[in-house]
Amino acid sequence: MESRVLSGATAISGVPRLRKPAARLGGSAAFFPAARPIGAVADGGHLIWGRQLRPAILLEASPAKTLKPCLAAASSPSEGGDSAGDAKIAPVGFLEKYPALTTGFFFFMWYFLNVIFNILNKKIYNYFPYPYFVSVIHLAVGVVYCLGSWTVGLPKRAPMDSNLLKLLIPVAVCHALGHVTSNVSFAAVAVSFTHTVKALEPFFNAAASQFILGQQIPLTLWLSLAPVVLGVSMASLTELSFNWLGFISAMISNISFTYRSIYSKKAMTDMDSTNLYAYISIIALLVCIPPALILEGPQLLKYGFNDAIAKVGLTKFISDLFWVGMFYHLYNQLATNTLERVAPLTHAVGNVLKRVFVIGFSIVVFGNKISTQTAIGTSIAIAGVAMYSFIKAQIEEEKRVSSV
Repeated sequence: MESRVLSGATAISGVPRLRKPAARLGGSAAFFPAARPIGAVADGGHLIWGRQLRPAILLEASPAKTLKPCLAAASSPSEGGDSAGDAKIAPVGFLEKYPALTTGFFFFMWYFLNVIFNILNKKIYNYFPYPYFVSVIHLAVGVVYCLGSWTVGLPKRAPMDSNLLKLLIPVAVCHALGHVTSNVSFAAVAVSFTHTVKALEPFFNAAASQFILGQQIPLTLWLSLAPVVLGVSMASLTELSFNWLGFISAMISNISFTYRSIYSKKAMTDMDSTNLYAYISIIALLVCIPPALILEGPQLLKYGFNDAIAKVGLTKFISDLFWVGMFYHLYNQLATNTLERVAPLTHAVGNVLKRVFVIGFSIVVFGNKISTQTAIGTSIAIAGVAMYSFIKAQIEEEKRVSSV
């Protein structure tokens, strides 16, 4: 549809006379009387009318002198003219018609895949305690999945250059370190305890924002983190599966993911999240392979693989490694896609509920015995994370509204 900018109109005997159009932008035409745009375009901006205009531009004009524009229906190039009649309206798909139902399905799949991953991951460590190698498998399966998706064009691979690579390497290194240390903790202690310790991640994020990035953290946020620290301390003191390797590894994972967040802010890019996560996974895989070969390679070749195959069989061993890697990649990808669809407050609720689901299901599935103090401490820590997330989400929403 052609768009034109008109300079004004004058009336002769009550009939408006249109002046010549000041600009020609396309094939067919629509004419307008004099109109004074208001808002952002009132200060000398161009008035543009088209099918893809968002948001609508309001015009101040006398009702008697307003000529409504004609909507051009789609026409073939061979016709060369405007088509009269109503504009064609594209049919609304199921996803657009029921957005809440779609978002709920995304949340369900995110939680489901996360719980399955944690349960299967821990079962593997019960007969194959090699977290560095398993971490490599997690990333390797995801990388193969990404390469296959790129091959069929779902999604189309985004281009990579040296500048973007330099920005993504620190993010991927921190991602690799945080992933490996999380798995070391999962192999050493109960899944519920690792997730309880990892509830301290907001505390490290706030500390890094305050003292590294120089961002001022409100006092209310710091106060909301006090229950988190108290709850994790209570749970750690009485956790039956506690050992220092599991605890320290979970703490290193917290620090690593905190720095990943810092470097991610510096590596902001227009690349979509699916491609971005794929590139980060590839780099992280290359980072994880050397320590796995150095620290666990000799044991794996000597007796690690043979012991696992003797316990569960070759078919189950290979299938377990494949599926745990697939669940790891899919739940991370679903988490990214889900959180892109919701507001910050819903994001906060989703993250808190996810941790509650994982802790609860791991206790039920593995039958871990926990003391009353551990249960109370875990509950206090989760409540503190929820409080912190809600306050932070409200602050971010206020900043967004004020900036708009």
